[in-house]
Formats: sequence, C-alpha cells, structure tokens
Amino acid sequence: MSQQPSAAAQALPGHPFVAYHSAELQVEDVRLSQLATEHGTPLFVYSKASMLAALAAYERGFAGRHAQICYAMKANSSLGVLQVFAAAGCGFDIVSGGELERVLAAGGDAAKIIFSGVGKTRAEMRQALQAGIGCFNVESEAELDVLSQVAESLGLRAPVSIRVNPNVDPKTHPYISTGLKDNKFGVAHEDTLRIYQHAASLKGLQVVGIDCHIGSQITDATPYLDAMDRVLDLVASIEASGIALAHIDFGGGLGINYNNDTPPAADDLWAQLLRKLDERGFGQKKLMIEPGRSLVGNAGVCVTEVLYVKPGEHKNFCIIDAAMNDLPRPAMYQAFHAIVPLLAQTGATLKTTEVPEKMYDVVGPICESGDWIGRDRRLAVKAGDQLAVLSTGAYCMSMSSNYNTRGRAVELLVDGGKVHVIRERETAADQMRLERLVRL
Repeated sequence: MSQQPSAAAQALPGHPFVAYHSAELQVEDVRLSQLATEHGTPLFVYSKASMLAALAAYERGFAGRHAQICYAMKANSSLGVLQVFAAAGCGFDIVSGGELERVLAAGGDAAKIIFSGVGKTRAEMRQALQAGIGCFNVESEAELDVLSQVAESLGLRAPVSIRVNPNVDPKTHPYISTGLKDNKFGVAHEDTLRIYQHAASLKGLQVVGIDCHIGSQITDATPYLDAMDRVLDLVASIEASGIALAHIDFGGGLGINYNNDTPPAADDLWAQLLRKLDERGFGQKKLMIEPGRSLVGNAGVCVTEVLYVKPGEHKNFCIIDAAMNDLPRPAMYQAFHAIVPLLAQTGATLKTTEVPEKMYDVVGPICESGDWIGRDRRLAVKAGDQLAVLSTGAYCMSMSSNYNTRGRAVELLVDGGKVHVIRERETAADQMRLERLVRL
C-alpha cells in the first residue's frame, strides 16, 4: 500500500492520497499529468490505498464484533474496484441481476451478497437464489409473496430480512433520502411486526434479519442514532413474537468531504452506535453494513482538459472535455465537486501561471444548459490546461451515459507507483455494436 504523503507534499483536505509534490498533483506515487498524456482525457483515476484506508476505518470500528461489511457497489461498479474489495474479504450489496454478475466476475463470494432494491424481478430472484446469495433485503409485502413463490419453485428457501422505513430525516438531498414516510423504500415502521409474521408463515422464506437504510451523504451521527433506536424497538417486538433475528443490517449512507463537509469518521460513528447497541442488550447480534460512497468517493479523481475559455458579460465559462455524461452529480443533485489545477498555482515554492485568476462556471461540451461541473470557481486557466475534479470515485462512472454519443472515459487504478487500466476508453463503434440498420 502507498504511504500517505510526507509533510513536504501538500495533501488535499479529505484526500490523503491526493497531493501536490513539487507543484504537480499526484495520486499516490503517480503524476496525474503523466496519466493524462498517456491515456488522454477525460479519465478517472482511483487510489487503491485510499479505498483500503477507508475500509480499515470500518474494520477498526467493528474490531471484536461479529460483523460483515458489504460494499454498496452502485457507488462504483467497475470490475477493478470490486476486485479490490473482494480481495479484502468484503461482501457486496447489489440492486440488480447485472450487479450480481459483476460481483461474481470480480471474484466476490456469493454467500456474502445482499440483494436490495424495491423492484426485483422474478428472473433476478431466480438468478440470485441459484447463485446462493446470503440474503434478500425485501422492501414490500408483495415482494415477499413473489420471492416465496420463486424459491418454492426451485425447491429452496430464500433468506430474507425486511427493510424498515424508520421515518428518520437524514438531513441530506431529497433525492438521496430513503428513510422518510414519503420515500419509496422499505415498509412502514408501524406495519413491520405484521409483515414479519406474514414472512414467517411463507414456506419459501427463511427470516434471518432486519434491515434499515435512511439515506446517503449523511454528515451527522444523530440520524443514525435515532434510526437505531427505532429499529431496536422493532427487534425487541419481533423477537418477543417468536421470530428470531440472526442479524441487524444498518445500511450505509455515511458522507464524505466534498466541500468542507465534516462527517464523523467511520470508526468514531460505529463506536457511538455500538455503545447504544450494547446498552439496549443487542451487542451479541451479527451486524451487517453497506457502505458505498464512504469507501470510494474520495478515492477518485477525474482529470480533464480545458478546451476553451469563454468570457461573457455576466459569466465567464471554462469549457472542459469532461461533461455531465461523465460527471452527472452536479446536473442531477446540484452537487459540489472541488476543481483544482494539475499544476499548483499559488505558494512560494509552487509554479505560477501567466494568466490571471477569474471567476468561472466550469462547463462541459454537451448540448444542455444543465451540463455544468462547477459554478463560480476562481481559477487561473487557459486552453490546454488540465484540471482535476475531486471526489469522483462514487456515483460518477456508475451513473455515466453515452449522451451525445460520447464514449465513457478511461478508468485507471493506482497502486503505489503501479497503474492498471481497469476500463478502456469507449469508442463510437463500442456504442453501436448492438444496434442494427434496417432496410427502408
């Protein structure tokens, strides 16, 4: 594993493995400008050391406990990223049959897979049962009935936990809030006991746990503590009715530092949660968690080139070759990503630039006004300069598209001084491979 940068290097806040060395931005021991020259832009670069350091914080938090960490792969489902977590012994949280295939292709253990999501099809249920996954997180009473039928048709019993909606406000963007009454996820808190009793009566199911997930990019411990209290109240009533629960799944959702955010460290958060678990008398239970963004978000950097600088009467535009198809979070969530130059521009020992700083909107080439990456950013840039968009390890490549027939970017995994291509740049021919012309 790469060591964290020395004091002489200037690590970026919240990104211990991304730092300026002699004014050049590096990921671990590799210069990003070198990677841009060799592989072109836009490109995504991921730090293996950063991912494993984030995982280690959870492992410290669970030291001495019976716990399973399942990487929520919707954050970044690239095979090379999955391979890192599979090799580290992680399980996986999936939400589709395609994600199941990716986990297995990357060497993941089917018995450590949790299948979440509100709309599992019969075909996906059958596929997961035949693979021997560890648990289905079921999100509705109707889904219980269908899953039981599918399992019985295969002569199997499906291991299930039921996802509970605790009606706790995670204080995050409404699109990534999942634990309120108005959200589509889970079953209502007040209906939970009855639905568990129904699940226990179905021949094709084996009740094994309870699940809760309240949202994403959560930066405060309070919603987790509130949700845990409500879930443990349910555990007590469910087990009092004669239904044993082998595990408690507290989901994921821990935030990262995008813009001076201060989420609790994973080990500190779980120290608080485990104290509450012990106080309530459930410390002996197996614990399951499903972190995604907090494992990969700050491990990723998107490198992009400035195409044009376009002054305007009210706005100056810095037009780059990365776009909303590569980096969808700003357009979708009005999300913030820090944007920094590959060559540092300030400081007594750092390189200087011959152009003045100005305020820019950083935008892409897609034919949409929503194609912006950053608003009102102070930069000293000219055409040909290279920039790094930070915190792009989560919900960027996994949500990318081919809009405007743009190919998906190269992905690289950096391990110390080694660089691995984990996805080649997509071509127009790649995109058209499954299409067919017709005789008109």
